[in-house]
Amino acid sequence: MSHEPPVSHGPVGHGQPAHTGPDGDPADRASPVGPPPGDDRADDDRADPGDFDPPGALAAGSGRFGVPGRPLRRNSFLVGFTGALGVLLAYAVFLGVRNSAGILVLVVIALFLAVGLNPAVVRLRSWGLPNGLAVAAVTLIVLSLIVGGLVALVPPVVTQSGQFVEQLPSYVEELRRNEAVNDFVVRYDVMAKVQAAANADTVGRALGGVLGGAQLIFGTVFRALTVLVLTIYFLAYFDRLRRVGYALVPRSRRHRVRLIGDEILAKVGAYMVGALSIAVLAGVTTFVFALAVGLPYPFALAVVVAVTDLIPQIGATIGAVVVSLVGFATDLPVGIACVAFFVVYQQVENYLIYPKVMRRSVEVNEVAALLAALLGVSLMGVVGALIAIPTVAALQLILREVVLPRQDSR
Repeated sequence: MSHEPPVSHGPVGHGQPAHTGPDGDPADRASPVGPPPGDDRADDDRADPGDFDPPGALAAGSGRFGVPGRPLRRNSFLVGFTGALGVLLAYAVFLGVRNSAGILVLVVIALFLAVGLNPAVVRLRSWGLPNGLAVAAVTLIVLSLIVGGLVALVPPVVTQSGQFVEQLPSYVEELRRNEAVNDFVVRYDVMAKVQAAANADTVGRALGGVLGGAQLIFGTVFRALTVLVLTIYFLAYFDRLRRVGYALVPRSRRHRVRLIGDEILAKVGAYMVGALSIAVLAGVTTFVFALAVGLPYPFALAVVVAVTDLIPQIGATIGAVVVSLVGFATDLPVGIACVAFFVVYQQVENYLIYPKVMRRSVEVNEVAALLAALLGVSLMGVVGALIAIPTVAALQLILREVVLPRQDSR
C-alpha cells in the first residue's frame, strides 16, 4: 500500500509545490494583461508599463509604507469639513487660473504647436533620425522661417521710417506755405496749444509711453522665447506625455480613449499642415503678382499675406487690404490691379483650394467654423482664432463617438 504525500491547500511557501494547471504552468500565476492579438497600436503604446500591470496591482501599492487602514466612518462633521475643503480648493484653483491666465495661454500655444509639428518629427524618425535630432531639425526649420520673415519685414519698415524722418522738414515747410493751413493755425491758436502741451507732465507721460513701449517689446520677446522653449520640450517628450495622459484614464476605458485621443491629435496635426500649405501657396502667389506689377518689397508683402492667411475667416482679407494699400500708394492702376487680383484669388482659395485641403484633414461645418473663429477671437485673440477649428473638430469627434451613442443607448 503506497503512501501519497498530503496535499497542502494553504499558501505556497518554501519547499511546497505550487498548484499547476493542465499545461504544467503554475495555476495561480497572473496572466499578462496587454493589448489583444492583432492590435494595431504603436510600439511605444505596447511598452506602456501600466498596460501590463495586473488589475489591482497599482491600487494595492508596493507595501513599503505599511498596510492601508480602514476607511474613515462618515459623519456630519467629516462631510461638512470635506465639503468646506473642496470649496476652498475650488476657489484656490480659480484664483490660480485667473492669475496665471497669461502663462496658461502660452502653454496652450506651445501645446498646439507641438501637436502640429509632431508629425514632422515622426516622419524624420521614420527616416532613421533619433528623436533628439528630429526635434532639433524641426526647430531649426521653424526658426529659419521666422528669421526669414523678420529679415524680410524689418528692413522695409526701417527704410521707410528713415525716409519719412528725412523728408519731414520739407513736409513742414510745404504746410507753412499753404494759406489754408496758416488760417487754420491762426484761427484755432494751434501754436499756443502745442506750447502748452509741451510741459513737464506731457514729457513725463511721453517718457512713460516710451518705457511702456520698450516693456511691450521685451515682453513680446520673452513670451515668444517662452513659447519656443515650451514647444521644444513638448516635442521632445511628446510620446511620454501622451502615455502619461492616457494612464490617468481608468484601465477599462484606456484603449478607447487612446484611439479617440490619437485621432484628435492627428486631426490637429493635419489642420496645421493644411493651413501652412495654403498660407505658403498664398504667399508664393502674392510674390509672383507683386513682381509682375512692380510693387515695392514683394517678398515682405508675400510674408505678410502668408502670415495673415493663417488666421481663419478674416486673415486673407487683412493681407489683401495691406497689399492693396501699398498698391494704391505706388500707383492708382497698380492698386486697382491688386484689388482685382485678391478678389479673384480669394474666391479660388475659398471655394477650390481650402475645401479640398481641409476635407482631407478636418471635417468641420462651415457655420461651426465661423462661430468658433469669432468666439476664439473674442476669448483669446488671434491665438483663439488659430485653435478654433481644430478644437471644433475634436468636439465633433467626441460628440459623434461618445455623447450621441450614449444618448441613443438610453
